[in-house]
Amino acid sequence: MKNFRIVFSCFLFLLFGLSNAQKVGVVDTDYILNKMPQYKEAEARLNAQIDTWQSELQNLQSEYERKRSAFESEKVLLIGDQLKLREKEVMDLEKNIKTTTSLRFGATGEIKKLRTNLVQPFQDQIWGAIKTMAEKNGIGIVVDKTSNNVLFLQKRFDYSDKVLDILLKDTDKKEKTKTRK
Repeated sequence: MKNFRIVFSCFLFLLFGLSNAQKVGVVDTDYILNKMPQYKEAEARLNAQIDTWQSELQNLQSEYERKRSAFESEKVLLIGDQLKLREKEVMDLEKNIKTTTSLRFGATGEIKKLRTNLVQPFQDQIWGAIKTMAEKNGIGIVVDKTSNNVLFLQKRFDYSDKVLDILLKDTDKKEKTKTRK
């Protein structure tokens, strides 16, 4: 009788544990973002801005190199205030390059802010679609495959296409509403 209680208790515990198990789903946010045409357009605008800033920085760098080499070659001929003035010009240009680089390309630079502003609305849309999909399919946990934390994945648990369908369906509805107006 004692063994029966132990076996029965283990059986109930196992049955209870399995009934409370969570379904896990996996989503690839990079895949979803790359399939969204609005994201591609916004990313193209960002890349164009980055290219513009890089060319400006290259122009500043070439001007600095030109002025520095001219200063070095004429240094012996300059005296007093002329020497100090030319040296100050070169130093100011070098500081300008460093400041511009850090303001645009630094850790808290304009590119980081633009990228955050670009990605945030799309992430919000994706999170909403993931929540809808998870509630619809009874999924308790959704893991992002992009973060490289997934060691094994069966295709049947990849819900990226379902999330993308929800997002594209919402986009199609918005476009149809705009064309009707």
